[in-house]
Amino acid sequence: MTLLFDLHVHTMASDGAETPAEVVARAKSIGLAGIAVTDHDTVAGLAEALEAAKKENLLVVPGVEISTEEGEREIHILGYFLDPTHPNLLATLRWLKEKRLERVVEMVRRLQNLGIPLTLEEVVAKVRVAAGRPHVARVLVEKGVVASIEEAFQRFLGRGCPAYVPRARFSPVEAVKVVHQAGGVPVLAHPGLNSAEELLPELIKAGLQGIEVEYPEHTPEQRAYYRELASSFGLIATGGSDYHGPHYRHPLGAAVVTEEVVLALRRAAGKSE
Repeated sequence: MTLLFDLHVHTMASDGAETPAEVVARAKSIGLAGIAVTDHDTVAGLAEALEAAKKENLLVVPGVEISTEEGEREIHILGYFLDPTHPNLLATLRWLKEKRLERVVEMVRRLQNLGIPLTLEEVVAKVRVAAGRPHVARVLVEKGVVASIEEAFQRFLGRGCPAYVPRARFSPVEAVKVVHQAGGVPVLAHPGLNSAEELLPELIKAGLQGIEVEYPEHTPEQRAYYRELASSFGLIATGGSDYHGPHYRHPLGAAVVTEEVVLALRRAAGKSE
């Protein structure tokens, strides 16, 4: 039987809708052999996920997804098999968390100026660790301002919309280096969403070791293209669903990889198999 792994999963530690333990249980229930917990700009959910994985006999790869900006594009760098206690990683994530909250405060102010009745306290009540746009979106849905998370982004929170606030400047090259310093394997996330493959030469020079090929919103043509790029540059071709919860766009396991990919990441991180 082929073992399958979803290497792009979010929990309530960032902007997911389920606790780390709930996500682990869901992964087990649908027959996955393992997941990577890659919360946005935090490793706070890893301890709970790793503990739950022991009970479920499931592999949890310790990871993170670092949000960066390059020009007008939002670029995400995934990190796998990193040390979640590394001082520089934690210092960087603390700074990003502070900037995330500042961003949410400004979003709420702009929404209030549009006449939408919501408060910062209502948004913060949705946050377990790190605040983000999905928490604002959930409040907008609950108040009936929009019908869905997607509509909240399309009308108010997406780039170019009236309540959009640019994130703090942190480059993808910096993120790659932070992951490396923490003993992890840096991977370019969902390049098909922003033509991020243009950055590959610069990121590889900084230490990039993989590219996310299998992704729910990548077309078959894009997957073939990114797999070819991975081969050309000697990168690990990874994949995952970008799961945020049962009511979001991508179900858990919507994009998966085989054990071969997990072993390649483990070797790249210098971990024993």
